[in-house]
Amino acid sequence: MARSSAHRTIALVGGPGSGKTTLLEAMLFRAGAISRRGAVEQGTTVGDHDPEEIARGTTLTISLASLTWTDDGAERALTLIDTPGHPDFVGGLDTALAVADAAAIVVSAVDGVTAGTRAAWAAVEQAGVPRVVVVTQEDRARADFRSVLAGLQAEFGAHVWPLELPLGEEQGFRAIADVLSERALVYDQDGRHHDEPLPSEAEAEEHTLHRDVTEEIVSHDDAQLEAYLDGTEPTAADLERTLAHEVAARETVPVVLCSGTTGTGVDRVLDLLWGLAPDPLARDTKILMGGDGGREHAVSPNPDGEPLVHVFRTVADPFVGQIAMLKVLSGVLRPSERLYNATTGAEERMPALFRLRGAEHLPVDALRTGEVGAVAKLSGSPSGSLLWSRAQGAARPARLPKRHPVYAVSLTPSSQSDDAKLSTALARLVAEDQTLVIDRAGGDTILRGLGDTHVAVAIERMARVLGVHVTSAPAPVAYRETIAKPARAEGRLKKQSGGHGQFAVVQLRLEPLPLGSGFEFVDAVVGGSVPRTYIPAVERGARDALASGGPQGHPVVDVRVELYDGKSHSVDSSEMAFRTAASLGVKAALVEAGTVLLEPVSAVTITVPAALQGPVLTDLSSRRGHVHATESTDDGRTRIIARVPEAELGRYVLELRSLTGGEAELTIAPDRYEPAPHSA
Repeated sequence: MARSSAHRTIALVGGPGSGKTTLLEAMLFRAGAISRRGAVEQGTTVGDHDPEEIARGTTLTISLASLTWTDDGAERALTLIDTPGHPDFVGGLDTALAVADAAAIVVSAVDGVTAGTRAAWAAVEQAGVPRVVVVTQEDRARADFRSVLAGLQAEFGAHVWPLELPLGEEQGFRAIADVLSERALVYDQDGRHHDEPLPSEAEAEEHTLHRDVTEEIVSHDDAQLEAYLDGTEPTAADLERTLAHEVAARETVPVVLCSGTTGTGVDRVLDLLWGLAPDPLARDTKILMGGDGGREHAVSPNPDGEPLVHVFRTVADPFVGQIAMLKVLSGVLRPSERLYNATTGAEERMPALFRLRGAEHLPVDALRTGEVGAVAKLSGSPSGSLLWSRAQGAARPARLPKRHPVYAVSLTPSSQSDDAKLSTALARLVAEDQTLVIDRAGGDTILRGLGDTHVAVAIERMARVLGVHVTSAPAPVAYRETIAKPARAEGRLKKQSGGHGQFAVVQLRLEPLPLGSGFEFVDAVVGGSVPRTYIPAVERGARDALASGGPQGHPVVDVRVELYDGKSHSVDSSEMAFRTAASLGVKAALVEAGTVLLEPVSAVTITVPAALQGPVLTDLSSRRGHVHATESTDDGRTRIIARVPEAELGRYVLELRSLTGGEAELTIAPDRYEPAPHSA
């Protein structure tokens, strides 16, 4: 008989304000894991425990919450992952889905399908994770489950099927019609229910829905379908078992409902999430053998095999140091075990193991195949690592979706002490969150992320957790210059101050190259006027002068520098003298030739609903954008491909979200340099 796991990992996903964190709080309370429910508004929830989250009243990073739950007399273990709904923190959503057995897509009964719902649905689809939709906030004013259900089916397809109907809504939401059993679940003030017959006014609608859902479920099981056609009605338990197979195959998306505030329906959500989520022992995990660029390999979970552990998230804790969140893909993980990081090569000795419930640590003696937990103080295992018992070989988890940074600021350390620690602190931030990118342009340190909130939170965490304080400013535009016309110049260095002097003369020609060509150095010296040993020094001096900036103060590119003559001295010449002379000569030639200012231009791709294409195109035109193509996507949206000057894109992601109501997807990538308008 195949072994099964009593543990399931469920990611709670959805748009901001959909009720994910409140639902998590309600499930923890109903399971007895916490003694009282916290509130997002008061900053007292298990899920949102970081100061940055409490201050903003929203989830900014993933939070694990472990609980046990008794279903039909058997104890079940659930690890719930509260994920951010804010688009700046979609990297956390991707991370959670990489280890989840199933996703609960949380939708507000008031707001219905939003841009955040669509983004979460797309991420779950891309990750290949089974789904259950949980409609929350049924107790709130203007709650309308049937309207939300119609919106879900219109947006995502007819395979979205309700397993429950509300009996009453808004303040009257105290009971649920169970579609599979055709019974009413009536709730008391404590969130506990008892069964009753359906009220007469709900019987017709519920019975029609029961028939439709039953026929949909049995159509996926030949034996059940044959019995049904012969007149044998399957039991609710039989239907639920068949439905679980359909959910695992991603053929059906069930819809359930509840109120996280009153607790109505929360116990049913717990039952169904555990019952419908696939067993982690029945699901392979893909890894890349050989590391980056390696071949894809499917790992079958084996409780008796060698340990294989996915470090999916690391986070710096100001009290215990770095915490690594883990999922055991195979074998059993125990404290004191020696493992090797297959991604970085580091050897790790496992400290004490624990499960997480928000900020609370719950010690455990082992983590088994399919289970999620954490350890503190792993030294060489950043997010996205694999641990195993082999001393040789390389492997890494399958890569998460690439999320391109679209917002940037420059960082200035607040003190000399902060400056000394900045590089280390930034490296730790990037090790935690791989959607952050650090660039160094000239003397500037640039932090890039997915939006202004993403970057601001990273800076706040760096100050709070790592003790490094910086000020931020808009990232400077990386302008360049190129020469306007050919020029000649002499670089001469002649100094005598007792002892050996310094002497070097170089004759140089500078010519512009086509845009994007870079730098070219030509040695055209004949007759040995410049000794061969000094030619490389001349090239280095030319590069130094171009990099230090032209007349307009920016690095000079797309130039050919030709050395065609010069003079040397048998005693006073040196490599440094020729390097300095070449730099002086190039700078003189730049002044003589004049320069053209070049501005960076980015390749921009925007995907929006077709109805929003016009406003987006108009806005791009106002930004000096050149649209190269528009095309329809498979889901009926429009993809716009354009090139836009970087100077016009500083806050574009924020303004695009405002223009499209958060419906747009945006990527920005460096593309080329072009003459700036006032230099043309």
